[in-house]
Amino acid sequence: MKFLKIFLFFSFLCSISVAMEQKSICIDCHLKVTPGIVSQFFEGKMSQAGMDCSSCHGSDHKKMDDSNLAKLPTPKTCAECHKKQVEEFEAGKHNLGWIAATAMPMWAHQPTPVVGEGYKGCSSCHKIGTKGDYEKSSYRYGNAQCDSCHTRHSFKKEEAQDPRACQTCHMGFDHPQWEMWSTSKHGTIWQIEGNKSKRAPTCQICHMENGNHNVMTAWGFLALRLPEDDKDWLNDRITILQALGVLDEKGNPTPRLEVVKAGKVARLTKEDFQKERDRMINICSKCHGLSYAKKQLEAGDMVIKEVDKIFAEAIRIVKELYKDKILEKPSNWDFAPDLLQFYEAKSSIEQDLYLMFLEYRMRTFQGAFHINPDYMHWYGWAPMKETLQKIKDEAKKLKEEKNLNKK
Repeated sequence: MKFLKIFLFFSFLCSISVAMEQKSICIDCHLKVTPGIVSQFFEGKMSQAGMDCSSCHGSDHKKMDDSNLAKLPTPKTCAECHKKQVEEFEAGKHNLGWIAATAMPMWAHQPTPVVGEGYKGCSSCHKIGTKGDYEKSSYRYGNAQCDSCHTRHSFKKEEAQDPRACQTCHMGFDHPQWEMWSTSKHGTIWQIEGNKSKRAPTCQICHMENGNHNVMTAWGFLALRLPEDDKDWLNDRITILQALGVLDEKGNPTPRLEVVKAGKVARLTKEDFQKERDRMINICSKCHGLSYAKKQLEAGDMVIKEVDKIFAEAIRIVKELYKDKILEKPSNWDFAPDLLQFYEAKSSIEQDLYLMFLEYRMRTFQGAFHINPDYMHWYGWAPMKETLQKIKDEAKKLKEEKNLNKK
């Protein structure tokens, strides 16, 4: 027994020695090759917790010419220490970011430099989502996911807790949440008082309460839900869902509905919607009265209802042009109009419809819920109205041209 204890003690010392030697080998080399990575790593708590490079990258890579042997982390790697956070993340919509992007029909039309592993376009933000097994094996980089918010190699929790960490992806054309929030009263107070403010809810406070990585919202990315009790609103929503190719002309589900389900970009049961609505009411009512919080969120709902009236009217105008053979459906399209083709639309009137869909309607409903009246109205509602009139005028012109050609 005594000899066994001595043996185990020396084995333990040897394992520490090997680990320290491995750590030293990594650091000695990378101090010369990529010193920035080393300094970043020592800034973070992972280095202080006794972890080394091999904890995430394995120990197969030992020389300059075998860097391909270095393993690149995935959420499974992180789950060895952060199991709860990874499980929450995998249940949320961020984990579905890749599915939501690659399922779009327009994705297939884009050149690799725009959507591929260079991560210069859509893929740069959407790589936060899990790729399929085949794609994982074909992408050397961009499978880590967690480092989308906890950026390498310091992986600081404080960074991910700062709302500015969100702005790289949540900004711009179709989802300017950063611009909306940062110029709202909430965001303005935060910019004045900083992270210590008790008056300014940040992205993380509202969408990741208590550090919960299961990010989800009631209306989803597309501001669509089913079922709907309001018959007029339901009629408008069916028109929108048909233009998305989710429902056919008879109102029956198409295979695209499965894509919507997989990406969780809409709520498809009352229970799912109410679960997320109740969660947000609970968060809002920590600062506001319960009835006030409910009324504010319901006011946002009504903004969506009104903007959907405008959008559905525009869609019906374009659908009529297809029905009258004034517009011709591209041979490689399953639906026409097809909003999910985005900027691949083949006519100027459909380009206007695309802008209504992905820019103006988005800004109308997102501005309402991010408490930014200027974004809701002047960047969303107003151009929705303007573009509807443009579509009416263009449709009239196209019909007149067709009638002239008949004579």
